[in-house]
Amino acid sequence: MVTKFVIGRSIVTFLLFAGVVLIFYPLFWMVVSSFKSYDEIFGSVWGLPSKWLFSNYVTAWNKGVAGYFLNSVIVTASTVAGVVLIASLCAFGLSRYSFKLDKAALLFIMGGMMLNPQVCLIPLYVLLQQTHLHNTYLALILTYIAFRLPLIVLLIRSYFLGVSKEIEESAKIDGCSALQIYWRIFMPMSIPILLTSTILIAYYAWNEFLFAIIFIDSDKYKTIPAGLMSFKDALSTDWGVLLAGLVISALPLIILFIFMQKYFIRGIAAGSVKG
Repeated sequence: MVTKFVIGRSIVTFLLFAGVVLIFYPLFWMVVSSFKSYDEIFGSVWGLPSKWLFSNYVTAWNKGVAGYFLNSVIVTASTVAGVVLIASLCAFGLSRYSFKLDKAALLFIMGGMMLNPQVCLIPLYVLLQQTHLHNTYLALILTYIAFRLPLIVLLIRSYFLGVSKEIEESAKIDGCSALQIYWRIFMPMSIPILLTSTILIAYYAWNEFLFAIIFIDSDKYKTIPAGLMSFKDALSTDWGVLLAGLVISALPLIILFIFMQKYFIRGIAAGSVKG
């Protein structure tokens, strides 16, 4: 019995270690290669740089990553704020009030999760052209908000269902309005799920590529995923500079998840156990 336990534990440990290597090594290779010259990337694929070229990062930043980075920050921050505000208000109504079409409204929101964003590409493009939003920040922000809302509404609603009704009733007795209950009680008590939602939204908005290259034409409004495409030339590409740009692109989300992983796991667990 002990032998089987040891063997089973060893297998699990090996599989976990293999998983860590498969995930970590591509990131490690990308970071190391971002300090190499063009010739060294292809001539010494597995080795460390003979000379660490920090100039790759300076070149990438000056070549346009600075502007793309700022655009990504604007689009991502606006998307996060919009989704969290709208989704939390919607979740509050669906979790605390009963009305004639509440089930239909919930099913409608759930249906939004089944809609593939790529299917809506052409209608959205036409709509943005007709409303003169094409090639603006709003072209991405409004689209991202629309496609992130269903999942976040369901997550926050599940969390709100766990808030004690006695707290809400006490607030009503003290004279709080519905909006005050939402803002002063539910929002502060729901920090874990709100931070979880922030990570999920930020990850999507920061890395989204298809809409970013279709809805934005000008370099002035391009986000990092679309902007880095200009680093890749059909005939010659400075891979060291491109990889430096990719590292700069990945760094904010890695830092965000490292600092919020505790809240992320807690929020996912708490927001997925109630219907």
